[in-house]
Amino acid sequence: MAWFKRTEKGITTATEDKKDVPKGLWYKSPTGKIVDADELAKNFYVSPEDGYHVRIGSKEYFNILFDNNEFKELDKDMTSKDTLKFVDTKKYGDRLKDAMEKTKLKDAVRTAVGKSKGKDIVIACMDFSFIGGSMGAVVGEKIARAIDHSIKNKIPFLMISKSGGARMMEAAYSLMQLAKTSAKLAQLADAGIPYISLCTDPTTGGTTASYAMLGDVNISEPGALIGFAGPRVVKDTTGKDLPEGFQTAEFVLEHGFLDFITPRKELKDKINLYLDLIQNQPIR
Repeated sequence: MAWFKRTEKGITTATEDKKDVPKGLWYKSPTGKIVDADELAKNFYVSPEDGYHVRIGSKEYFNILFDNNEFKELDKDMTSKDTLKFVDTKKYGDRLKDAMEKTKLKDAVRTAVGKSKGKDIVIACMDFSFIGGSMGAVVGEKIARAIDHSIKNKIPFLMISKSGGARMMEAAYSLMQLAKTSAKLAQLADAGIPYISLCTDPTTGGTTASYAMLGDVNISEPGALIGFAGPRVVKDTTGKDLPEGFQTAEFVLEHGFLDFITPRKELKDKINLYLDLIQNQPIR
């Protein structure tokens, strides 16, 4: 019975000879479902086991929405500055540098123009991986310029929100973007150009308090977190117990703050259907 007995004590395999499973082969959803990473990508980053919509960024949304993933990025080299010389646990300048190196992004939003189902559209998409998708001066300026591009060229505008709110390291500069982007959207409305707001997980804080809820139609992906302040703050302010899931897309839809919820794989068709209807054009 010596076949199951260790003849030598200790682990003798050299470190360089050990075999590890490569990272990124599998994804585990919050409900515990295990999904092959390649299968997840083919399914628009939605778990086929439970329908959970994994957080994705501008790269993935552009690929989903633009025909053949072809687009022209607007103001792609614009970056934030540490005007206030802000320091918390680290310098804001260092935080920006680290975020750019880690994400390969310039800031928390990318804007681009291209064709979706054969017609031009301007898309501004936020990236939560860049300092929590926080809204600073650059985010506001890039969105404002993207709206200007829509007005100048009479092209519909789509805003994809994914943010933790205003960027505290820029203080009032950040809060000013709420009014700035809202004013630009008023100009877009005056020009009669459609604006679609897509709220993804999470859409919170100043983003919700400005452009995320000002669409001609406000839509969301299933299960997205949508709210202004966190549940604890809301409860302390109102003094009331909150219903379960009160900040989910489904709850927000039920109470009239969204027009509809669409699965990610239907996103491109639904957006373009709405644009055709509102512009009284043939359905594509």
